[in-house]
Amino acid sequence: MNKNFIIAALFLIFYILSGCETSHQVEIKPVEIRPIHITIDVNVRVEKALDSFFDDLEAAENKIKKE
Repeated sequence: MNKNFIIAALFLIFYILSGCETSHQVEIKPVEIRPIHITIDVNVRVEKALDSFFDDLEAAENKIKKE
């Protein structure tokens, strides 16, 4: 009787502890890389035009100051 009780108790302990087991499954999706389209042509052209215009003014101003 004692041997059957120990076997039943061990079975019950293993049965209860198996419910405490956790498992995780992680899915990794592939990363999709798409090209990025950026339009800055107009802004760069305007900025370059303004820089060249103001560079001319600054050069003229420096020329006047030196004289």
